[in-house]
Amino acid sequence: MIDNQPKKTKAYIAGVNLNDPNFDYYMTELANLTEADNMEVVGQSYQNAESIVAGTYFGVGKINEIRTMAQGLKAKVLILNDELTPVQIRNLEKLTKMRVIDRTELILEIFASRARTKQAKLQVQLARLQYELPRLHPSENNLDQQRGGGFANRGAGESKLEMNRRTIGKQISAIKKELKAVASQEEIKSARRNQSRIPKVALVGYTNAGKSTTMNGLLREFSKEGSDKQVFVKDMLFATLDTSVRRIDLKDNFSFILSDTVGFISKLPHNLVESFKATLQETKDADLLINVVDASDPNMVQMIRTTQSVLDEIGVKGIPMITAYNKTDKTDRNYPQIEGNDILYSAIDPKSIKLLADLITKRVFSNYEKFELTLPLSAGKELAYLHENAQVLSEDYEEGGVHIKANIAPDDQGRFEKYLVNNR
Repeated sequence: MIDNQPKKTKAYIAGVNLNDPNFDYYMTELANLTEADNMEVVGQSYQNAESIVAGTYFGVGKINEIRTMAQGLKAKVLILNDELTPVQIRNLEKLTKMRVIDRTELILEIFASRARTKQAKLQVQLARLQYELPRLHPSENNLDQQRGGGFANRGAGESKLEMNRRTIGKQISAIKKELKAVASQEEIKSARRNQSRIPKVALVGYTNAGKSTTMNGLLREFSKEGSDKQVFVKDMLFATLDTSVRRIDLKDNFSFILSDTVGFISKLPHNLVESFKATLQETKDADLLINVVDASDPNMVQMIRTTQSVLDEIGVKGIPMITAYNKTDKTDRNYPQIEGNDILYSAIDPKSIKLLADLITKRVFSNYEKFELTLPLSAGKELAYLHENAQVLSEDYEEGGVHIKANIAPDDQGRFEKYLVNNR
């Protein structure tokens, strides 16, 4: 049988450990990112040090060792665990005779290959150009020639360098302007959702923890159009960069808006976080966050810290959170079960999804109050509002009007006070 699959580029990964207790976790993550960028990790090295070598990242002895090991393994690319300076990258390429990619460039490459919507593509393009701008150098090739993987533009001569800088500066300005227009359209959609009293729940967490699978599980159980509304799922880092928003209609007329946001990872480049702030607006507007965690991953605790760190960076504070330990079916823990405000579950298990829905219901509808109302038959607008924004338990048409029992959100209770039965 002929294998038509293109051969993956062989990559060697390496890093400097500055006495960081999470270093092994970061290197495991780097290997996963490399595989996600369709490369094969054939070996790795690290150096324990007190500080980074300013000009070359590693010491000379370690560079020679890496070059020998990588050449023996036929590696073509050297991938490093930190964001490097332009000087460090150029010097390492000269000394190792390999293409050098730092952690930031690697993540940007992955994001570039995953972007699907216009907004995501613009956000990634902006972050790439912002990364690229300080890395221009007089000795590099023309602007329209790209490095092996498609990043740093290389110009020839000082005047060419300045022209390249101006060109990229103009591109950055143009993209920011276009992004602003796209973002304003998204803000209008978000504002419409925010006008509704339906609670908003956002799935957050480390990339590939199972957020999209969780959303699909809730859609299957609680949406008549579940199969048509499913979101893209694949077992890989950053399978999707786009925020998906769906309405979930639970039993007893409870509903909430659920958003599935881009996944997080350690050392997420600051430019990317900045670029994706508009996309992550759904998180900031949420009434409840569900931090989806891969319970089967040995680095689970670090992943929880990573998520909290990114949430802090984008300014998400004070929003109630459920920690949802997914993939418990791959552990020896009993599931589904609720532990305090948290849940152990499997996103592919219907019983787990129903228990998660029960927990969400308790958290977001706990301050709703039950009211008995009589609306005049002429109050069609108010009746429609109740159906859209409250939990209508019963509705009976009588001579005196429409008799309704409903659970109503605190902010709406004053609106219906005059319709209370017995003027409670």
